[in-house]
Amino acid sequence: MPLDPQAPTDPCARASTPFPPACPEVPVGDLPKALAYYRDQLGYHIDWSDEQLGLAGLSRGDTRLFMSDADFRDQRGNRPPIVLWFNASDRAEVDAIHAEWNAAGARIAGPPEARPYKLYEFFAHDLDANVFRVFYDFAWEER
Repeated sequence: MPLDPQAPTDPCARASTPFPPACPEVPVGDLPKALAYYRDQLGYHIDWSDEQLGLAGLSRGDTRLFMSDADFRDQRGNRPPIVLWFNASDRAEVDAIHAEWNAAGARIAGPPEARPYKLYEFFAHDLDANVFRVFYDFAWEER
């Protein structure tokens, strides 16, 4: 059957249902220690936690995530580390998050910098080597 030349070529243009934000599941080794680090060094709010289940829900601003220990993850087989990308609205937001986390003693790999692939970014890590990649995509500024 030939393709309809009037059909949109972008699959997202065909989508009519609003799409909710993703809520990643972050694998951790020690749930109480990880919760304390995310609260104290990264500024997350602990919405709820069930140590017996091995699962917790956290939030900060518009970002939500789940945290799971090894027993909870065992049936799915997902293991650390993972990479979480945080899309900032501008360079100033990247700098502000870096300054806040640095002052709180978060594990930061280095200062924000502009990369050749058009991202202004820095990297941080949690206690389980999960990576936080905080970035601003400045490619559109050069178009």
